[in-house]
Amino acid sequence: MWKAWGVPKLPGTDLPIVQSPMAGGATTPELVAAVADAGALGFVAAGYLSAEQLRDRITAVRERTRAPFGVNLFVPWPDRADSRAVDAYAERLAPDAERLDVALGKPRWDDDDWAAKVELLLADPLPVVGLTFGCPTDGTIAALQNAGSAVAVTVTTRTEAADAVAAGADALLLQGAEAGAHRGSWTPDAEPVPLATLLAEVRPLTDVPLVAAGGLADVDAVRRILAAGATYAQVGTALLRSPESGAPPLHKEALVTRTGTTITRAFTGRRARGLVNGFIRDHGPDEVEAYPQVHHVTRPLRAAAAKAGDPERMALWAGTGHASAQDAPAAEIIRALTP
Repeated sequence: MWKAWGVPKLPGTDLPIVQSPMAGGATTPELVAAVADAGALGFVAAGYLSAEQLRDRITAVRERTRAPFGVNLFVPWPDRADSRAVDAYAERLAPDAERLDVALGKPRWDDDDWAAKVELLLADPLPVVGLTFGCPTDGTIAALQNAGSAVAVTVTTRTEAADAVAAGADALLLQGAEAGAHRGSWTPDAEPVPLATLLAEVRPLTDVPLVAAGGLADVDAVRRILAAGATYAQVGTALLRSPESGAPPLHKEALVTRTGTTITRAFTGRRARGLVNGFIRDHGPDEVEAYPQVHHVTRPLRAAAAKAGDPERMALWAGTGHASAQDAPAAEIIRALTP
């Protein structure tokens, strides 16, 4: 039986499960609401949405559930890109774009509408706000807390965890090397740390809730990580095959028909774990560190690939436990994952 290890619980968590905020379309209002109604913590993924779109997404979830839920923001990533390297990489992608009859996007840096999203959440607070890709030290965390939100910061190393605690984080989202999609690291050169190792390194540092993510796709994995000292298990890939998920059908199918994941910058210019396909094999060797510039370049190509039924050029984000993902309603999956 799950216990909260004597630390404060996050709002809205009757169960020791947190839903990963999967940006780009996989996290729908239906998924967040279903998870929240099941007693776990659902998260709206604010990444790539404008502040207006985020407001509408929050409203859509509220229309579907009265249970508490959270929202996750991307902390702005400094512009470190080499424009010439990005342009050269885009040239190498031209044959893929021609094959799909689509124009590549223009490389550009943006802050993901950060300030406007923060202002929205200060004016209309949610119980939990997650932060990924960094930890602001400009008073943002305190402002969100004063507005009534608990603030959870994604960390991938012991150093990041210590800095997040020092900055006042109410909870830490520990992302292990096994996790699918983008690495939440604060710097581009942070080496992925296995989840069990990361948890063991971070647990002595703090008494705040520890939310552990990475390869947790069945109840045995959840039971082990809770027994190791995590307060919650965070799952994303495990929910991708649910009917509430917005993942394309080809992505859902690939989770159980393909084998092997890898961490790559090929799709977005930032490290992310996905199922190995032709795009990663072709362009992984010459990938560039340039986020979000490369994300904007490849976004039309990835969308066209999904529309054309071409999984070799889709970003098939997945954690290492992808083969255990079940085709079942989200609430049923949450119950099955709960010890």
